[in-house]
Amino acid sequence: MAIPWEDWLWDCRPAKRLWKPLLKQYLTGKWKPFRMEPGEGTYPSDLEQLGIYLHVPFCRQPCAYCPYNRVKFNASLYNEYERAAHQEIDLAAARLTEGHGGNRRLNIGSLYVGGGTPTIEPGSLARLVTHITEAFGRPGDIGVELHPAAMDDDCLKILKQIGVTMVSVGVESLSDRLLALIGRSHNAALAEDAVRRAVAEGFDTVSADMMFALPTQTLEELDQDLERVLTLGVSQVSTYPIFTFPYTELGRRLKISRIRRPRGDLIRDMLTVIRRRACEHGLARCSVWSYGRPGRKKFTSTTRHHYIGIGPSAASMLPGRFFVNTFSIEQYAAALPRRLPVALAMPVDRRLEMLYWLYWRIYEMSIPVREFSRLFGRDIESVYGAQLRLLAKLGILSRENGCYRVTERSAYWIHRLQNEYALNYINRLWGACRNEAWPSKVTL
Repeated sequence: MAIPWEDWLWDCRPAKRLWKPLLKQYLTGKWKPFRMEPGEGTYPSDLEQLGIYLHVPFCRQPCAYCPYNRVKFNASLYNEYERAAHQEIDLAAARLTEGHGGNRRLNIGSLYVGGGTPTIEPGSLARLVTHITEAFGRPGDIGVELHPAAMDDDCLKILKQIGVTMVSVGVESLSDRLLALIGRSHNAALAEDAVRRAVAEGFDTVSADMMFALPTQTLEELDQDLERVLTLGVSQVSTYPIFTFPYTELGRRLKISRIRRPRGDLIRDMLTVIRRRACEHGLARCSVWSYGRPGRKKFTSTTRHHYIGIGPSAASMLPGRFFVNTFSIEQYAAALPRRLPVALAMPVDRRLEMLYWLYWRIYEMSIPVREFSRLFGRDIESVYGAQLRLLAKLGILSRENGCYRVTERSAYWIHRLQNEYALNYINRLWGACRNEAWPSKVTL
């Protein structure tokens, strides 16, 4: 099968060595790579609004392909983690309210809980979430990732009691063959039942995570999976292609020396199937990956402007600084409460912070012009006018109702751009942090 020249340009290593640094310099004004080094976590005391991320790095049966920081559940190690997480909550809250007598309450837009399997110990999760809301203030929304095998009725009731408003169920596929192939610890019947019970519990948003471009998966299998999950009453479906990172168990087993991505033509066809099915069920695109029911809140983990991370491997993005905690649970616990368990940090200048915001707005398929002005005190045209006009001429953006919007036909290319940069950075940073608890530096 012939490969379209655009896909060849993206996949050809010599070509990427040319266009990637040119694009980076064009957008950031920098030729030098980003570098993360050992440093402290700095929490500005004048922040008014932020999000919070809580990482729970434990699974009963870790998936071989998963790139996230997680370990097989061990009760003693979990107790260490919980104790240290409570200490980090207290330390971070004290830093953020410093100079305000400890009485200041921030505007917490959202609390997002990921893993691992966040509900592996529901009682512990309830204690951590309650502590966060008491220390920082009540979040606007609380979202939790769910594994179909770790969300019985008692667990769902606990989530409702502590104020969880949004959940995402890791269905991945409704094909037992494909679930077994990727090593998931649940089957299709369990996943369907889990989604039904989450919908019946009455959360504001119930999202189903689905994977596509799985090994040997056909378009017909994907179409059938989507049709089945969309009839269960979910308010959102988020779809992700499988990625194999060299440092994952699957990557090491296959002796992969670089990230392998699905073929571009297969991604295109599957994205078309996903869009068609979602629209038939009344869902509208709310990001490159996701479709949601109009009027319902969107479940997403990555698009906050400023946020702090709690837990091993959790990252924080704050004015002027980005930092990430050590991935080692033992070292995380040993560092607290004496100091924040930050492994690596890097400065973030104003232009890079603007670009970070812009990147996630493009991911969400919409760039609200007034929000940029409110956040940065600049007109977006004065900073990125040339770039936005070029994208508009190329048909990638359109201007309507005070926003730049990514056109539907360009969603595939946004997906490719995100993968080319995000996966590359994630692979280098997470790979180094999994190998060493306190890396000396990481070049991105």
